[in-house]
Amino acid sequence: TEIFRCYKLIKKYKELWEDYEFKIREHIKILEKLTNKKFGDKRNPLLLSIRSGSALSMPGMMSTILNVGVNVEIIEGLAEISKNPWFAWDTYRRFIQSWAMSYGIPRDFFNNLMREHKKRYKVKKKKEFAGEQMKELALIYKKSVEKLGVSLVDDPWEQLFRGIELILNSWHNYKANAYREIMQLSEEWGTAVIVQQMVFGNKIPSSGTGVTLTTSPVGKFSRIILWGDYTPYNQGEDIVSGLVNAYPISLEQRKIENREGPSLEEAFPEIYKSLLNFAYYLVYEKGWGHQEIEFTFESKNPEDLYILQVRDIILREERDIPFFDKKLLEQLECIGKGIGVSGGLISGRIVFTLEDIFKFKSTNDPLILLRYDTVPDNIKEIALVNGILTARGGQTSHAAIVASRLGKVCVVGCENLNINELKKEAKINGYVLKLGDWITLNGISGQIFKGKIEELTKKFY
Repeated sequence: TEIFRCYKLIKKYKELWEDYEFKIREHIKILEKLTNKKFGDKRNPLLLSIRSGSALSMPGMMSTILNVGVNVEIIEGLAEISKNPWFAWDTYRRFIQSWAMSYGIPRDFFNNLMREHKKRYKVKKKKEFAGEQMKELALIYKKSVEKLGVSLVDDPWEQLFRGIELILNSWHNYKANAYREIMQLSEEWGTAVIVQQMVFGNKIPSSGTGVTLTTSPVGKFSRIILWGDYTPYNQGEDIVSGLVNAYPISLEQRKIENREGPSLEEAFPEIYKSLLNFAYYLVYEKGWGHQEIEFTFESKNPEDLYILQVRDIILREERDIPFFDKKLLEQLECIGKGIGVSGGLISGRIVFTLEDIFKFKSTNDPLILLRYDTVPDNIKEIALVNGILTARGGQTSHAAIVASRLGKVCVVGCENLNINELKKEAKINGYVLKLGDWITLNGISGQIFKGKIEELTKKFY
């Protein structure tokens, strides 16, 4: 954080800047030696991620830039070396998006480009694109952001230094300022910047990424049980930003939550065993408290598992959680199910946007925000509503963590939820829900009910 506090001074004086630049270059040399890769080399490129390192966790509120050190020439080399053009151009696409978003281009801008490209080639998921189609999409991203005035720097070193500056500046972006105001955190701390070697969960179909806790966040477990989310053939930002439907980590978690899809334990048993052993090492041998672990694996082999970050689990405070008489609950019709993240049960009126929230606030009725995916950009909306329901995402996504910290009832990953913000309506398994309609969420089981019931209060955690 010393760089954050002194950055303007460092930029102003040539000697300070040269020293700053020299030290970063020296540390990149260390990374090159450790990885046997070369930063800026099209034949064997070292790619980097740049992210914040605040003293207190601010999930998803500051910028992250992925795959730094790329340009078209380097990506063409990566496609040739890996013999996987889809992977190479998907990597470039992700760099362009993360770079442009740090300049304020909204995520929805890229979602629309992706949606149009899928429609053009009649595919449902991006992994179904051919290599040439992914290249075409990446170049569409490039052309589109340049039209908006965002400069995509081709020189890898200039990318790195400008990227660090973008992360430092993101301490004062809209999301970060709003989060600190809501959570009553000081603006004075500033942020460190973490530069890390990129590893690739989008490399092959048997690669992936995830976040696991070393114990269950539900109930009062003390033993080690891996509990979280993972997704194959994606990069880590997809998980923590809640942009994909995720699968559970352990078989026990899948059974308790009644989740669909294979657990990591079933689909990638060697990766699971390595993570479990690592959890035992941290908690039992090192004597640490329970941890949250971010990881990526480049194949199903345990030697290709990388631990990206480890931090203490933030324990939930005991709160009064709205609950209901079970007999009254049985009178309602269950219309869908997602993943329960936090809270007990709540009945509320459906809203889709910040404008809707302000429209209904005067009624004093509880409000439930429906979104396709709830990303950190929605921090103001999350703070103002009583419940959140999303079509995508897992319980370790940034928005889910924020919802839990704010004491909201939250259900994510309801795959059958389709939302049309323009029409102000949603559909779940054939049921049509409109702006202002009443629904009930169960933040434990993930169930969604049509209608409302009177609440009682009972302590949940």
